[in-house]
Amino acid sequence: MSLTHDNVAKLPSAPQVRRTPSGHSVHSGQSGSRTPSLHQPQSLSRRSSMSAGQRLNIGPTHNVNVGEIGVPVVTPRKERPSHQRSLTGSYFPSQPGVVSMEGEWPIGDEDTWKTALKAEEMEPNDVQGVANRVVRHVTTTLARQAFNVDELAAYQATALSVRDQLLTRWNETTGHHTLRAPKRIYYLSIEWLIGRSLDNAVLNLGLRNTYEEATRKLGFNFEDLLDQERDAGLGNGGLGRLAACYIDSMATLCLPGWGYGLRYNYGIFKQLISSSGEQLEAPDPWLDRENPWEIARLDVSYPIRFFGNVETIPNTDRARWTGGMECMAVAYDTPIPGFATKNCANIRLWKATPISGFDLNSFNAGNYEASVSASSSVENITRVLYPNDNMYQGKLLRLQQQYLWTSASLQDILRRYTKLDLSWSKLPEYVCIQMNDTHPTIAIPELMRILIDEEELSYEQAWKITTKVFAYTNHTVLPEALEKWELSLFEQLLPRHLQIIYKINYDFLNQVAKRWPNDVDRLARMSIIQEGSPKYVRMANLAIVGSFKVNGVAELHSQLLQATIFRDFVEFKGRDFFTNVTNGITPRRWLLQCNPELAALVTHTLGSEEWLLNAKLLTNLLPMGDNAEFRGAFKAIKQSNKGRLADVLESELGIDINVNSIFACQIKRLHEYKRQTITIFSMIYRYLKIKTATREEKKKMQPWTMIFAGKAAPGYYIAKLVIRLIVNVGKVVNNDPDVGDLLRICFIPDYSVSIAEVLVPAADVSVQVSTAGTEASGTSNMKLALNGALLLGTVDGANVEIAEDAGEDQCFMFGHLADQVAQVRFNNSYNALPLEQRSPELAEVFKMIESGTFGDGHIYEALLKTVYEHDYYLVSNDFGSYLEAQRLVDDLFKNDPEEWTKKAILTAFAMGDFSSDRSVQDYADGIWSVEPCRVPE
Repeated sequence: MSLTHDNVAKLPSAPQVRRTPSGHSVHSGQSGSRTPSLHQPQSLSRRSSMSAGQRLNIGPTHNVNVGEIGVPVVTPRKERPSHQRSLTGSYFPSQPGVVSMEGEWPIGDEDTWKTALKAEEMEPNDVQGVANRVVRHVTTTLARQAFNVDELAAYQATALSVRDQLLTRWNETTGHHTLRAPKRIYYLSIEWLIGRSLDNAVLNLGLRNTYEEATRKLGFNFEDLLDQERDAGLGNGGLGRLAACYIDSMATLCLPGWGYGLRYNYGIFKQLISSSGEQLEAPDPWLDRENPWEIARLDVSYPIRFFGNVETIPNTDRARWTGGMECMAVAYDTPIPGFATKNCANIRLWKATPISGFDLNSFNAGNYEASVSASSSVENITRVLYPNDNMYQGKLLRLQQQYLWTSASLQDILRRYTKLDLSWSKLPEYVCIQMNDTHPTIAIPELMRILIDEEELSYEQAWKITTKVFAYTNHTVLPEALEKWELSLFEQLLPRHLQIIYKINYDFLNQVAKRWPNDVDRLARMSIIQEGSPKYVRMANLAIVGSFKVNGVAELHSQLLQATIFRDFVEFKGRDFFTNVTNGITPRRWLLQCNPELAALVTHTLGSEEWLLNAKLLTNLLPMGDNAEFRGAFKAIKQSNKGRLADVLESELGIDINVNSIFACQIKRLHEYKRQTITIFSMIYRYLKIKTATREEKKKMQPWTMIFAGKAAPGYYIAKLVIRLIVNVGKVVNNDPDVGDLLRICFIPDYSVSIAEVLVPAADVSVQVSTAGTEASGTSNMKLALNGALLLGTVDGANVEIAEDAGEDQCFMFGHLADQVAQVRFNNSYNALPLEQRSPELAEVFKMIESGTFGDGHIYEALLKTVYEHDYYLVSNDFGSYLEAQRLVDDLFKNDPEEWTKKAILTAFAMGDFSSDRSVQDYADGIWSVEPCRVPE
C-alpha cells in the first residue's frame, strides 16, 4: 500500500485491531483435534549409567547385595522399554520405528474425545466465551466466588485461561512435529529473561481486545491485572533477554525449536538501595505466588550424578562412573506462542530434586537437620541464578548448575531422538544444539560420555557425531571474561568428563602440533587445559574444538574475535568456521507491546500489520520524516510516553521530572567496560557548570534527566561503588535549589523487563558508551533506537551497524576507536600523564567527589583509583569527546526540535534489520540448517 496524504491525515489515537493484509483476523482461537497422550506411570526416559536401573521389590524376603549398590545396570538400547509419556502431548504408537499417527487413536472412543475437544474451541472475538473460561478458573481452579475475587485472583484466573489456549496450540505443535520428524534446534541458555507473559501471550494469540473487554465486564481493568504479574526471575541481562527474543522468533517463524534452562527458585536477587546509596541484595521469591505459565512435568525427570569414582573398562573406550551424589532433574515447561501462527515453542526448565528427600532414621533419632540435609544440598543447585563465585563453594555450585542443566537437556533430546529408531550416525541430521555462550559447554563431553559409556560407540564415532551437533555463540571479546574452571574442581565433581576432556585435548593438540611443529607457545594458547598453578579447563576453547560453527553477535565483535582472542583457531579451522549473526530484538514486545500508540501509528500509515512479521517494511516510513503531520503525531506519542515515565518516577522514587528535558537512558548491568562511570562523571561536570552559571546562562542550558538502571554482581565491588555514587549524586543534585529543573539523576532499582517496557518508549537519547572493542553487541541500543531514541555512543558493538543503517548524521558518536585502544592503554600504564593533563574537566569532577560533596570522599577512593592509575577502560581519554557529543545533543534538541524529531523517525524506522526474526532466520539458514514446520490452520 502506498503512503498518501489521506493515510497520514487519519492518524489513530489508539492501537488498531490486528488483521492480515487480506483483512482476515491474524489468529484463530480454535483448538485443534490433537489429543493428550496416554497417561502412564512415571518411568525414566532413558536408562543411564547413573541410574540404579531396577525397581526395588520391597518386602521381607527381599535380599540386597550391598556389593552391587552404586553399580550401574546397563540395558542394551534396543532392549530398553519404550518411554511412556504423559501430559506433554507427544504420543508415539507402540510399533517400533513408526512415527505416523494417521489412522490411529490412542485411547477410548475417538468420537467422544473429538466432541469434547470441539467443545473447548473458542472464537477469537467471543467475549462471553473468554469470560466463561476466566470464571471457570475463578470458581474451580482457585476455589473463589464473585464476592472474594481480588485483582491477584483475577490475574491468575485470566492467565490460566490464556494458558489453556497456549496448551491447545502447544499440543498441536508437538503432535505435528512428532508426525513430521523435522530436524530440531535446541537452544541452551543459562538465562531466560522472559519478563511478564500475559500481555505478550494475548497479543501473539490475537486475543488482546477480547480479553480487555471480557475482564472489563467481569469488573477488572486489564492493565491492572497485567501489573499483578511478577517478572520471571530467570535472567539478569542481555544474554537472557536475547534468548527470550529468539524463542519468540522461533515460534513465529515456525521453526521446530525448544529452549532449555534452569528453574531458579529466587532468580539472581532483588536489588534494594540503602539510605547510604549501597546496593543490597535480597532474595527474589518470584515463585512465592504460583506461576500460572509453567506446567510441572513430574513424569519427566532424569538422574544426575556428581562426584564418584571412574573405572575404565579394559580394551574399550568406555568407563563406569559410580558412587558420589545422585539427584533428579525434573522438567517444568513454559509454552511460548508465535505471532500469526498456530506454532508454539517451549522453554523446558529443570529443577533439582533429591532422589530421597527425607531421612526418617535420622529424624526419629532426633537429628532433624541431618534428616533433610541431603534434600537441602540438592535443592540448592537450582535455588539462585549465578551464585556468588568469589569462594570455592560458589564455584562448585555454578558447575553443578551447568552440568545438571546440560545433562538433563541432553537426556531429554536423545530420548526424543531414539523414538525415531535411527542409528546414532544420523543424529546431526535431526538435532542441532546452539550453545548461548560458554555456560552449556559441558554438554560436549557429556554427549561423548553418553555415546561412549552408555551407547557403546567408539570414541572416534562419538566425536564425529558430537562435532556435527553443537554450535557456539560467543558474547565477549574480553579474555578475562572467557569462562574457565579450576581443574581440581572438575576432577572432584565430574571425574569422567575430565578424562574425556583430556582425550579431546590430546587429540586436538596433536593436530595442532602437526601443522606447527615446535610452536610451544601456540600449543599453550590453544590448549583446552591451561597449564600453571592451579590448572584450568578453558570452556571457550572446548566449545570451539567441539563445535561445527562459531559465531559472534555483531560485525565488529566477530572481526575482533577473529583478529584477537580466537586468532589461533581461525588459522587452524579457517575463516569459514567462524561467522557473524548480529543480535536482534522482537518488534512485537519492543514496539507493539511496550509502545502501542507508536505501533498503531505505524500500522495505520503502512495499512497493515505485516511489519510485525517483516520488520524491514518499516523502511517504507523513512520518507515520513519530511511529513510535518506525521512528525507531530510521532512527537506527541513520545511526549505521552515521557509523561507516563515521569509519573512513575515521581510516585516510586519521589523525584519530580521536567518532561521537556532530554530523557537519556543508560540501562544495563553494571560493569566497568560499560562505563556507567563516564556518564555519572559527565553529569557531575554538568552539575558543576550549573552551580557556577549566571541566571542568564542557566536560561540557555538544556535540561537533562539522566536515568540509570541495572544490577551489579554481588561480589563486584567497583560496580557497586558506581551505583552508590550515582545514587548519592542524585540525592544532592535533585534537591539543590540552584539546579532548579535543569538536571535530574535517577537510579531505578531492581531493573527488569517490565521496567524497561516503560523506560524504552520514553527515551530521547540512548546512552551506549562502552570502551571501543569491549561490547560484543548490546541489545538495549536496538530497543531504544526502535522507539526513536537517538544514539549517543562509542564506535563499539552493534552501535556501528545502527549508525550504518540509521545514518551517522542521526547519531552522536565519540571516543577512541577499537584499533587505538591498545596503544592508549599502554600509554596510560607506562607513560601516564597526570589526570589534569589527560582531562582537566574530569580532574575537576574528581576534586568535587573527593571534597565530600556526595558523601565521604574516601568511600570512592578505589573507584577513582581505577582512573588515576592505568585507566584500563579509557574513561579519562574519552571524557572530553563525550562532553562535546553531549553539547551537540543539547544544541539540536533545544534549537531545532523539528530536526530532532525527523532524526528520531529516521532512526526508528531504519531498525528493521535488527529484528530477532532476521537473526533467527540467519541462524536457521547459515548454521542450523533447520526448515520451518508450520502447524496447519
